[in-house]
Amino acid sequence: MIIRETCVAIWDALHAAVMAQPHKEQWKEIADVFQQTCQFPNCAGAIDGKHIRIKKPVRSGSQYYNYKKYFSFVLFAMCDANYSFRYIDVGSYGSRSDSAVFAHSEFGKMLQDKALDLPEHTALPGTTSPAMPFVFVGDEAFALGENLMRPYSSRGLSLARRVFNYRLTRARRVVECAFGILANKWRFLHTPIHLKLETAISAVKAACVLHNFVRARDGYNFDDSLTHSLQSHRPSVVRGHRQGAAVREQFTAYFMSPHGALPWQLEAI
Repeated sequence: MIIRETCVAIWDALHAAVMAQPHKEQWKEIADVFQQTCQFPNCAGAIDGKHIRIKKPVRSGSQYYNYKKYFSFVLFAMCDANYSFRYIDVGSYGSRSDSAVFAHSEFGKMLQDKALDLPEHTALPGTTSPAMPFVFVGDEAFALGENLMRPYSSRGLSLARRVFNYRLTRARRVVECAFGILANKWRFLHTPIHLKLETAISAVKAACVLHNFVRARDGYNFDDSLTHSLQSHRPSVVRGHRQGAAVREQFTAYFMSPHGALPWQLEAI
């Protein structure tokens, strides 16, 4: 009871201060940092989902039993390039795919409904047209959309598409780093959580806001941030729509252009 009440109090006290939904100008600031550190323009955040190990909840059947053959719930997160969480959704069934968790989350619904207050379309650095949307980057588990970029399928890729996948991965990996920092700082995440389901969810939410609180106070340097015990979801087969495909092709062309290419990108792929 003490653990649960404390975790709820931490969440209630810090959530609005360290994980408030960004407004238009803040989205631009987030995108500027992604451009400076990851060289991916118009990027408003990186998204991913991780399994949090738990003991089997009472009367839960197989809902929390994931493809890795253990019980878990999902921590879905969107983070900025400073490895801070800007949105989390905690507690979805471990048997669900990333795309399903995303689609049913408040963040996914707001993105679908154009309710995130993203900035207006703007041209990529060094160009005057076309005006491009601000996007979130994820792995192949997510469906391609106008505001959501995922990698090309790995089969028979052209040089330009391989470069796009490399550039997207540079931006997307920040959410992997954020999960690594989280798990290494709050080490109960390295092992199954032996608490009631509701208390375990509250503990993870408290750890996420404390993560942001500590990041803001301690700065943004970290060690061994990619080593953690949080398991990714199994990618599911999801399809995007034409508008998303057109946006991805525009990014692909830009990354091969004189204005958008990186000197080392061809060697890196």
